[in-house]
Formats: sequence, structure tokens, C-alpha cells
Amino acid sequence: MSPPPRGDHPIRAASAHGTPLRVRPRPPLPSGRRQNQPRLPEWRHSSDSTGQAAPTAGTMKAEVGDNSMINLSVQQVLSLWAHGTSLRHLTEMWYWVFLWALFSSLFVHGAAGVLMFVMLQRHRQGRVISVIVVSVGFLGSVTGAMITSAAVAGIYRVAGKSMAPLEALVFGVGQTVLTLIISFSRILATL
Repeated sequence: MSPPPRGDHPIRAASAHGTPLRVRPRPPLPSGRRQNQPRLPEWRHSSDSTGQAAPTAGTMKAEVGDNSMINLSVQQVLSLWAHGTSLRHLTEMWYWVFLWALFSSLFVHGAAGVLMFVMLQRHRQGRVISVIVVSVGFLGSVTGAMITSAAVAGIYRVAGKSMAPLEALVFGVGQTVLTLIISFSRILATL
């Protein structure tokens, strides 16, 4: 059997007998959605009765009944600018602490990588080894930063405290500094 002509839908194309094939549609589900149709988030439009603008790319709704937005823009985090004076939501606190830990770790591992690359440039496999060592070190520290940032944000959330953007900077960069201190000290050798 030859493939259907271009432009024709393969299911609705004519069969070998010349009659088009028909597919019976499925009955609708009780909720009114089709079976394979994904449920899309309901965003507020600017013409909404509340008069609030629609969320932008860097924000999201915190909870169902909450009208505040969560700041998720990298530029806002790195400039220590928050829409308000404090971070109140778990996601927001975790994200801010994690981004500071991520970028400070990226700075430290980037500097170490450049130093390794320069010092081992004449070694036959030195460049490859330096890339591998820096990559593994960076991935390990980022994984640890994810976990500890979530722990810090969880403790703040359970305690009912809000976090200032400067506190997120201290916790994020502090994780990287503590990782450096532990890495260069002899504490790990005693374990």
C-alpha cells in the first residue's frame, strides 16, 4: 500500500477501496476535558475584575487565595532587589539562597578552573583533567547547595519568619565559604 498523498491526514486518507476512513470521537470525560488534553494553569488577565496585571515571566502565584507574587528573576536576586522588604514564601527563600550559593560557587570553581588550566597547559592531559575535576567539584557543591538552601528556607518557614534579601546573600555565600574552609582544612582527613 502506498503512503497517502501529501496534505492528507493519514487517518482520514482514502483506504484501498476508495472510501475515507472515519474515526469515532471518544465521549467527553465528566469534567468536560478530553483524555489527553493537559490542564493549563489559569492566569489572570489584565482585564480581570480585580484589576491586577497578569503575572510576568519572573513571577508566580504563591497560593490560591494569596494575591502576592513570588520574585523569581535572577536579575532581582543578584541586585538584592525584592518587591517588598522580605522574602516570605518557602520557594522564594530557597530560590534566593540557592542562587547566591550557585553563583558564588561558580565564581570559586571558575577561578580554580582557570588556575588549573593555566598551570597544566603543558601537560598532555592536563586540560582534560582540569575540566573534569572542576565539573565534578561544581556539581557536588551545587547539589549540596540545593539541599542546604532548602533546609534553611524550611527552617525559616516553619519558624514563621521572613527572610531579608541580604540574609539570603549571607546564607548563600556562606555555604560556599564554609565549603572552602572545610575543603582546605584537615577536618576531612580525620573522619
